[in-house]
Amino acid sequence: MTARQLLELLVDPGTFRSWDEPVTVEHPDPDYRDALARARERTGLDEAVLTGRALLDGRAVALVACEFGFLGGSIGVATAERITRAVERATAERLPLLALPVSGGTRMQEGSAAFLCMVRVTAAVHAHRSAGLPYLTYLRNPTMGGVFASWGTLGHLVLAEPGARLGFLGPRVYEELRGEPLPPTVQRAETLAAHGRLDAIVPPERLRTFLARALAILTARPRPDAPAALAPPPSLPGTDASVTDAPVTDAPVTDAWESVLLSRRPDRLSALELLHRTAESFLPLDGDSALVRGLALIGGRPVMVVAQQRQGPGLPQLPVTAADLRAVRRQAEIAEELGLPLLTVVDTTGAELSVAAELDGVALEIAHCLTTLVGLRTPVLAVLLGQGSGGGALALLPADRVIAAQHAWLAPLPPEGASAIVHRDGEHAPQLARAQGITATDLTSAGLVDLVVPETADPADLRDRLAPAVTTALAELAELPDAARLAARATRNRRLGGPTSGGTP
Repeated sequence: MTARQLLELLVDPGTFRSWDEPVTVEHPDPDYRDALARARERTGLDEAVLTGRALLDGRAVALVACEFGFLGGSIGVATAERITRAVERATAERLPLLALPVSGGTRMQEGSAAFLCMVRVTAAVHAHRSAGLPYLTYLRNPTMGGVFASWGTLGHLVLAEPGARLGFLGPRVYEELRGEPLPPTVQRAETLAAHGRLDAIVPPERLRTFLARALAILTARPRPDAPAALAPPPSLPGTDASVTDAPVTDAPVTDAWESVLLSRRPDRLSALELLHRTAESFLPLDGDSALVRGLALIGGRPVMVVAQQRQGPGLPQLPVTAADLRAVRRQAEIAEELGLPLLTVVDTTGAELSVAAELDGVALEIAHCLTTLVGLRTPVLAVLLGQGSGGGALALLPADRVIAAQHAWLAPLPPEGASAIVHRDGEHAPQLARAQGITATDLTSAGLVDLVVPETADPADLRDRLAPAVTTALAELAELPDAARLAARATRNRRLGGPTSGGTP
């Protein structure tokens, strides 16, 4: 598909306006000049990129689209200058930017000068992102070399064409330099997606719909006449707990071991079920791991979501991996750049325990997640939905506010693991669960949980009670001035765990 064909597929008919100025640079190498002349004649373009502005489902966007038919979409100095000017103009006009690269990489005929232009383009993209403006990239087949290693993969969302070859060195160069062939699946979009390197694989015919949904969320602003939040349902019969504003002392009391068992039921409410009930629009991103990432519109506000997702009935629960935690950090940093609240949902059996996980730095990633969320300047809301086992759960819990389901829990290890340490067996798990203060009610006393949402035996009832609580909390956090919210977060973190032996800090 040519650049023009892809633009015709994506943008509203008749709305594309080119920003390109004619290329006037003459190159001294006659063979290179001839190659450029042939490329211009073949493609009808003067360079390997088209830039401009258009409407996509009625929303104004800036576009940068590479043309592979022009010297393999390679990036020379003139190409890089055109891209840079387009990015700068998009920033000046405060437009979301969509990049559609397809490229063999840096143009070898221009050598180091072209190679250095990757820094030029990256600097412009960095300025665009720093301005809080969305930058989305769609990697086409192939996207290689300096484009893949710079502006092509710097999107707030990085999408890819199915089956696209994506990588640093092409197979011919790899074999020449390494003396062995490159395995054919290494540089496939599907392989990279499985390793958490892409946000979604989208066929060209579905790209317009996907981008329209993403832009609708990213550019949404709460309407002045919109209610701040959904009205909460009444308390459950037989409890004094309100879903929105009950003092934590009124939280329902539960048996810790009963909560552990209930949190493990196959029909337990899942993160995805909660998100689909809570959000007016939810756009999930790729991932077959224990983590769901996505963009949501909640109470009219765009929200970045990272949620630990239980597998279906009969399937083993996946542990949290180092790659999952790196994805959490990436989503948190993007949320801060775009000024979006971050919503985390915790429901996990724990972090991966294996030699591979140790070598992949799972413990280090827990530490990095903690410091990222503690220091995040954007509002953070956490929902403790079910199992909260170990560092894999704790990594998603630093927040301005935490909502917990009645039978959710948090512990350093599963009770069976704690029993193995203390009693050298797993039989004392119920006693350890009751002794360790792991329930939602206990966690209110420890300063973690701000609101406990009561439960019945019906998962749908919990879903319908949590959804408005989440909407309300996000609306309330959005109304707080940043300085006040961050000061309150610092005080909250200082008090986590409850009073020390020297008294309350």
